[in-house]
Amino acid sequence: MTPRLSVVVPFYNVGEYIGGCLDSIARQTWTDFEAILVDDGSPDDSAVIAKDFCTRDPRFRLIQQSNAGPGPARDAGIREAAGEYLAFVDGDDLVSRHGFAALIRTLDKTGSDFAGGNARRFNNSFGVRPSWLHRQPFARIRLATHVTEVPDLVLDRMLWNKVYRRSFWTEYGYTFPPIRYEDYPVALKAHLDAVTVDTITQPVYYWRERESGESITQQKFQLGNIRDRVVSAGMVLDLVEDSTPVVRRRVHAHLAQIDVLTLMSAFGSVPAEEEQHLVDLSRELLDRLDDEVLAVTHRYDRIQHAALRAGDVELLRRLAVFRNDGGLRGGARAVARPRRTWQLDYNYPGLREDVVPQELYRLSDAALTLATSVREVTWVDGGLSVKGTAEIRHLETERSSTLEIALVVGDTTHPLPVRRYSALDLHGDKTMVGFEVVLDPELLAQCTSEPAHFDVQMRSGRRLRQGVLGGQGPGSPGWPLGAWLDETSWIQPGPGKGGCFAVRRLTDPCRLTAVERTPEALVLHGRSAFDEPSLFVTRPVLGGEEEIPLEIDGRDFTARLPMHDLLAQSNPDDPFGQRTTRSFRLRGPEGQQRVLLWTAGESAVSQVEGSRVVTLTRSTGGYVNLHEAPVRTMATGVVAEGNLLVVRGSDGGDVTFSWRRYLADSDDHLDVACRRTLCADGWSAAAAVDALIPVAAVRVSADPLASLADWILFATRPDGTTHAVQCEPFLCSRLPLTIARDAHALAVRPHAGTLHVEVR
Repeated sequence: MTPRLSVVVPFYNVGEYIGGCLDSIARQTWTDFEAILVDDGSPDDSAVIAKDFCTRDPRFRLIQQSNAGPGPARDAGIREAAGEYLAFVDGDDLVSRHGFAALIRTLDKTGSDFAGGNARRFNNSFGVRPSWLHRQPFARIRLATHVTEVPDLVLDRMLWNKVYRRSFWTEYGYTFPPIRYEDYPVALKAHLDAVTVDTITQPVYYWRERESGESITQQKFQLGNIRDRVVSAGMVLDLVEDSTPVVRRRVHAHLAQIDVLTLMSAFGSVPAEEEQHLVDLSRELLDRLDDEVLAVTHRYDRIQHAALRAGDVELLRRLAVFRNDGGLRGGARAVARPRRTWQLDYNYPGLREDVVPQELYRLSDAALTLATSVREVTWVDGGLSVKGTAEIRHLETERSSTLEIALVVGDTTHPLPVRRYSALDLHGDKTMVGFEVVLDPELLAQCTSEPAHFDVQMRSGRRLRQGVLGGQGPGSPGWPLGAWLDETSWIQPGPGKGGCFAVRRLTDPCRLTAVERTPEALVLHGRSAFDEPSLFVTRPVLGGEEEIPLEIDGRDFTARLPMHDLLAQSNPDDPFGQRTTRSFRLRGPEGQQRVLLWTAGESAVSQVEGSRVVTLTRSTGGYVNLHEAPVRTMATGVVAEGNLLVVRGSDGGDVTFSWRRYLADSDDHLDVACRRTLCADGWSAAAAVDALIPVAAVRVSADPLASLADWILFATRPDGTTHAVQCEPFLCSRLPLTIARDAHALAVRPHAGTLHVEVR
């Protein structure tokens, strides 16, 4: 019987990853598929692994060819495909368990030509994160739409997050050019040709990121890669030449933002003998982009464009190195203009030189905006302490500057005492940007369920800037603990409207008060804000819900979560972490509905069954989450003991520990071994603090905030496989931990669920 879906998987030299890729396809809830694996002449053992998989699952079959590139490999797979629908997967990536089913159900309902979904980036070091490239196109569910209605769809330049109707693909005869970056011309032409398309917000694809970063610089900037990128961009520009003005303009802007920027960055590492080739290729693309689009790009982009048109390779190299090393991250420090000290310039390469028009370096007063961050949120003697930074971008914060902060509750402004101190500013200098405010219980009692935010006002010299406190950093600002103000009022700090930092007072919230473990179940005890509550558990990724039976005593309730039932339903939403997340909400007989708040102590509760673990814990907003996942090594505490950094945790099995840092532009790494100690309640891993400070601790980056080293805690099993140690949410709430060592500062922070040490 002909399968409804054909999945084409081209691969080349991905032996380390292809087994996981094929396993994620095999685990799909949509089972009516065939997978056509195309070996594009791999020199490693990729084909051996693929052949073995095909012998175990008849839905998979392998074809092999001499190396011709990913485009021709996809074409070869398409010729073998027989399904009603067509999808693509790269051999080192993963697909979510429910992705194909969600996309096909959408197409069956709408009759659209293809459907696309959201994507995630992932690797061992930083876990799973949203793909910024897909954030805008797939921010909303849109059925039967079109790129002319949603111009952000021009950003959807990949093929693998979609399911195409095969009849549509065949009607237009799509084939791939034999180049790298072959996706975009085909993906965009399909958007233009389609009658309608569907978009869903659900993550359907997991896009692997190299451990050292998005790409290896030497490969990304090779001249052959650059040439293919320019050819691909040219094909895309040809497609939109006669398209609607809004689509044409959006494509030109996207190519300027992504592809031209890549070409400009390549000047930082191009060999001397290839410089003129790079100049010619860069001009070829730049000359095709609309002037009105280029005129509104970032000022630094326009400086690089001017240097390119002038043909000054030496300046192009300096500009590229400055940008590649992160020189723009903090915003370059302003410098006073000669003889006009009240006027300022950006201190970028090329300033005071004749190559680039100097007006491009002029810094307007409007660019001197307020920048804030939240770096630590803690409870001290019943009050809420908020530490952060405030400064005016591009300016040095002098001791004579003034800072005023107020908590705004509704229409009432409450000025706060501000303690100021030296901290690291946006330019990597220790200046008077640090502050602490403490909200005492009397003021917290004034808060309501509507988020109260912080107004910030800073004066430096003759400049006065105002704004709202935001910029939550990793650790306690992203995972702030709540606390009881009195018997019925719970204070919960966290994100407010527009990304600002806010505080809410929740009166008699629906809450989890305690958790018990029994051999067969996790037992939840809680209290409802209304009579006759019902408890429902939902899966945010998939939707749908299941009612959990309750024992009710007035507004108090008890619920049992049988371990067998939870594990029997194991079908992970996350194909990388193999984890499923559920949330809880209570409903009343009159339609009341509340999310269940965590007030059950400052540690998660876990139950291990075989190789899986079920954990009740809190979300970033303080609500109850249930995770079902493989048993992983989890850190629950970090302390500094003399010259030792000691991490403690539970579970994880027979592993050794080491702090690992990846070398720049490489997947090679250095390890610092930890001394492991086992105890009744878990393990500890200790390493010397001095060993984490690089011997040659010299900053070589233009990035003012670049660390000298970024270490990640890894666990290694007896078979040699490694994984990053996970950071338990309640530990995230207690970080960062800062350690001073001579001229250096080490900060232990969580990043995307893993544990890092940054050395400065």
